[in-house]
Parts: sequence; structure tokens; C-alpha cells
Amino acid sequence: MAENDSRRSARRRTYLSLGTGELAAAAVFTYNAVWVIAPRLNDYRRSLTFLVGVAPLVVVLCQAGAYWLMARDWVTVRPMPRGLARMYRAFKILDLFVLVAAGAYIGLHLENSGWAGPLALGAWLFSIVEFVNYFVVRLSYPWHAWLDKVGQRRTPRLIQDVHAAA
Repeated sequence: MAENDSRRSARRRTYLSLGTGELAAAAVFTYNAVWVIAPRLNDYRRSLTFLVGVAPLVVVLCQAGAYWLMARDWVTVRPMPRGLARMYRAFKILDLFVLVAAGAYIGLHLENSGWAGPLALGAWLFSIVEFVNYFVVRLSYPWHAWLDKVGQRRTPRLIQDVHAAA
């Protein structure tokens, strides 16, 4: 029993760190996009292109952060609540639409967006990496083990919890 409690406490601490880290990253990206970079672009269309590139990243990071914080309630005790699993299944589909729409917008405005275009494209590509990491295949591992681990194509913890809730 004490071993289970110890394991649960350790995972809850890890999930707290992951959740607050993802939400902090979302806040930093949002703040810098809205208050630091976009105002320096001095053009509405360039600013919009840049913000469209950052938006999917912030969405995925917020979903991930919320997941980790909520998962602290059920880790090692019970499956993810079914309603929450349905919501994350819907997020996966909606996120794909958001990613495609943002990519199309950036593609249409890349030529006339100056240096905002490459920034938007970079943020958008990073949002794809985060989406894949949370909804398709786990990509985040320590650097020293990354090549070995990523080749194993493990299912992300979020998707494991979604499947377990069914």
C-alpha cells in the first residue's frame, strides 16, 4: 500500500510539473506574441499572420496543461472520466482542423508577410510537433535517450488514458 501511495505521489508531482510547465509555456507564447512581437510588425496583416501561426500552439499547450493537471486526480486510482475522454477525442479532431486552417492561412499570406511569415511558420510547425506528441506518438524524451525511445513509437499518455476510459 505504501509503495502505491509513494508511486502515486511521485506521479502526481510529475503531472503537476508537466501541467504547470505547459500552461506557463502557453502564457509565455501568448504574451510574447500579443505584446512583444505583433506590435513590432507595424502591419495588421503581418500581425494577424503571425498570431494565426501561434494560436494552434497555444491551444495544444493549454489542452495538454489542463490534461496533466486533471490527470492528477485519477493517476494510479481509476481511468480518465468518460466525458473528459470524449472531450479529448473531440479536441484531436478540432485541433486537426485548426492546424490545417492555420497552415492554409499562413501559406496564402507567407509571401507578403515579411519576417512575420517565417515566425508564423515556425510556431505552426512547433504546434504540429506538440499535437503529434500528445495525440499521435510520444516524442518527448530525455536527450540522451531520444533516438532510442522515439523509434519505439509509444502511445502518448493522454491517448492511453482516453483509450482506457472507453
